[in-house]
Amino acid sequence: MAIVAGNSVVGVCRLNETDPCCSRKATGASSINFACERSLTSCSASLFNDSPKFQDCLRLNTFRLRRYDFWFRCNSLHGSVYIDTLDEIGNRGLNVSSQKCRPDLNRKTGQISLKRSTSLSDGPYVENDELKNNYILESLCSFGKIFEALKLVELMARQNQIPHFPSCINLIRGLINHDHVEKAKNVLRIMVMSGGVPDVITHNMLISGLCKNGQLSTAIILLEDMGSSGCPPDVITYNTIIRCYFDRGEIDQAIEFWKKQLRKGSPPYLVTSTILLELIFKNCGLIRALGVLDDLVIEGCYPDLVTYNLLVNSTCKEGNFVNTSLVINSLISHGYEPNVITYNTILHALCGHGHWKGVDEILFVMNETSRIPTLVTYNILINGLCKYGLLDRAINFLDVMVKREVTPDIITYNTLLAAISKEGMVNEAFHIIMLLGDSKCPPGLITYNIVIDGLAKKGFMDKAMQLYNQMIDKGTIPDDITHHSLLWGFCRADEVDKAVEVLKEMGRRNLKVRDTAYSITIQELCKSKKADIAIQVLETMISNQIKPNATVYANIIKGIASAGMAEEAEHLLSKLIEWKVLNARFESK
Repeated sequence: MAIVAGNSVVGVCRLNETDPCCSRKATGASSINFACERSLTSCSASLFNDSPKFQDCLRLNTFRLRRYDFWFRCNSLHGSVYIDTLDEIGNRGLNVSSQKCRPDLNRKTGQISLKRSTSLSDGPYVENDELKNNYILESLCSFGKIFEALKLVELMARQNQIPHFPSCINLIRGLINHDHVEKAKNVLRIMVMSGGVPDVITHNMLISGLCKNGQLSTAIILLEDMGSSGCPPDVITYNTIIRCYFDRGEIDQAIEFWKKQLRKGSPPYLVTSTILLELIFKNCGLIRALGVLDDLVIEGCYPDLVTYNLLVNSTCKEGNFVNTSLVINSLISHGYEPNVITYNTILHALCGHGHWKGVDEILFVMNETSRIPTLVTYNILINGLCKYGLLDRAINFLDVMVKREVTPDIITYNTLLAAISKEGMVNEAFHIIMLLGDSKCPPGLITYNIVIDGLAKKGFMDKAMQLYNQMIDKGTIPDDITHHSLLWGFCRADEVDKAVEVLKEMGRRNLKVRDTAYSITIQELCKSKKADIAIQVLETMISNQIKPNATVYANIIKGIASAGMAEEAEHLLSKLIEWKVLNARFESK
């Protein structure tokens, strides 16, 4: 009895013939080398089914069939016939069950023909060859039809066709983006079994999707398989797994996972170790983090200054300077010295908490260890002092900068000008910015806005307009913040006509005007009994698709009435009530 599949012949032992064993030779690139050794030739043809010798022979043959079936399933995409299971081999014969083959018995010849089974769901692609299906697959992926592409890849797997690998990668990523992780995993399996090697980005996307869906164990298995598939994990792969562990509250497992990877010879990524230590610090505190740091050193993963600076930054944000000193001690014990970034981080925290004595101590240590303060250091100090109103000390540090040939930048000047303007020293701020105009560090938009706003609040509108004209001459384009400062300043100085001019200028520049700017201008015009101009501003406001509220209309009506036009005010009020802009209760007021 024989099984015929294409150009392959599979010999199967028949229970009523002399030779109970079989052999199979397969030809073609996609055939299966599946041979049953003639190890049972000593079995006689005269043996009956219930013979003990025959049973031993059958059991041995069954074991070998199952062993080769296991191998075959692992390499199924390269074969021409896919035998999924060998359901039952017993005294009564051999039953072969297949998802991809359909046995047709030819009683005359004693042969079984194995034909590929197809279904209506396979669609029109079932008759195509590999080249044509891959062309269709590329087209489907390029047009984003991922679900049709998925069906085609699965069909090609059933047809033992090798899919186009770049299209498979695009398909996997598309399925992951649409939260179909299981389908993406199946496409990855088909691709790998076909000989493809997905890149590390695709693997990382799939691992991330598995972690988000709570399949951490599956993600770890995929990570373990990456090395054997020719695509070793990278730092992002490990970081994703570790973060997933912490999201699940499995801190000890995360630590053990990274130690295990280091023991296996994974690269000792400092970024991964740093992220691990940061998460341990946030969840378990500094003492546990330093303990794990020492354990990682034993595993061959040595921390660097970046790792320590991150821990310094974390402790400083908490304001726990005792823990900061512990980190510094650990840093020194491992043979490192704090760098300028370490000191700047500590100084920023000390300035934020107003610990000026500690600031002086750090500056002394920096000078003694030849860690000379940089521009960033001085900006941190000046900013901290200005926030606490210590302008004298801030200006002193500016002098120290110049003496040490550390050139101040625009951030230095902006910080000082904002503090000076806030203290009402607008004349000093005005003179500083005028001097900067011709320096190597010219003022920018933010610098001008700081000083113009300070001048406008103090009512020095002439100087504010002088700066406004200067910034335009220097090529700095004013923004809506500049114009709003001028607008409010003119309204406070009772120069409403100039405020209206600012509004017109903003309209010409297509700048956004807040409704509050219109409201305050209309209100000031009505107070000055300039109701006609107020109505013009109202029309501009409406033309810019800003709907006035009842307060704006009420101010206009009161302004018209106070200007001696009571009848006109009454008529406008009745119209606004009729249009349901104002309610009838307003009329009684």
